[in-house]
Amino acid sequence: MRHLIDWHLLPDEVWEGRIEAALRAASGPRMHPVAAGRAIALVFFNSSLRTRTSMEVAAVRLGAHATPVTPGQGTWGFAWQDGVVMGGSEAEHIHEAVGVLSRYYDAIGVRLFASLTDREADRDETKLHRFVRAADVPVVNLESAFWHPCQALADAATITERFGGNPAGKKFVLTWAHHPKALPQAVPNSALLAAARLGMQVTIARPEGYQLDPSVMAHAHAYAAARGTTIEETDDQAAACDGADIVYAKSWAGALAYEVPDAEDALRKSLVHWRVTPDRMASTREGAFMHCLPVRRNVVVDDAVLDSPAAIHLRQAEYRLYAQQAILTWMWDLPDAGR
Repeated sequence: MRHLIDWHLLPDEVWEGRIEAALRAASGPRMHPVAAGRAIALVFFNSSLRTRTSMEVAAVRLGAHATPVTPGQGTWGFAWQDGVVMGGSEAEHIHEAVGVLSRYYDAIGVRLFASLTDREADRDETKLHRFVRAADVPVVNLESAFWHPCQALADAATITERFGGNPAGKKFVLTWAHHPKALPQAVPNSALLAAARLGMQVTIARPEGYQLDPSVMAHAHAYAAARGTTIEETDDQAAACDGADIVYAKSWAGALAYEVPDAEDALRKSLVHWRVTPDRMASTREGAFMHCLPVRRNVVVDDAVLDSPAAIHLRQAEYRLYAQQAILTWMWDLPDAGR
């Protein structure tokens, strides 16, 4: 079965092929019904706008059916632990729930955010792997504790299109930004690896205390070394943006979120000046602004940036649809549009 947990677990030829497939879908026929008669269940333990709707529309364009499922809202609540005595509010175990969906559907998507309370469980993707083990059909990760492969593919295709098919050597800045609450690291992790795997020169701008996980950084450095590029880190956002070709803003929680949440909250609130402004963008090399959305205006980035020609976040969001098409055709081993 072709599970999609994250792209770094798959070879370059698969990753590169899916970028090409997403680019073809963007310019290909609106309908490409190679998946007629198939169906995918989309299980959301967390909120979604782009992932849910883009996957639903992608399935329709391929001739397939998609059913969103929100556990506990219109379904029973799910229990997770092996050996649990189910005398509480959860009426159904994940083993039976996923087992049933496997008998109705040809694939299952699942969204399971980080807990931000148990670092090892988040790093090990404990719940995601338990879900996959219970499935008898391919599973696609719709964002987990550490990874967002759907977003990563859309980001890579957007960047590739931006630079005429060759983003290698361009300067990619992943900048931390202020946010009212602690957020998971899945999107920055995936954006970092996508840029490094594209052969871009990557700079991570983040305050002290907001380093990404060492295991993720090791993957990024390995991609950069294989492509003759570098991964740099700085706590100077202004210097990082100087000469950038892409500025990708995203907030994420620091390690203190797991260790001393109140201290992380206080630190984050002291960093309101970490925001992408017109001055930051003016120092770029006619750079583009990217964000995965949803974005908090005038907190993460100024209106003047989002409403300027430099912002390509809506094209980036549009590529979520084409990325989902590319994922589904790969997962079901079907012909891509324009092949």
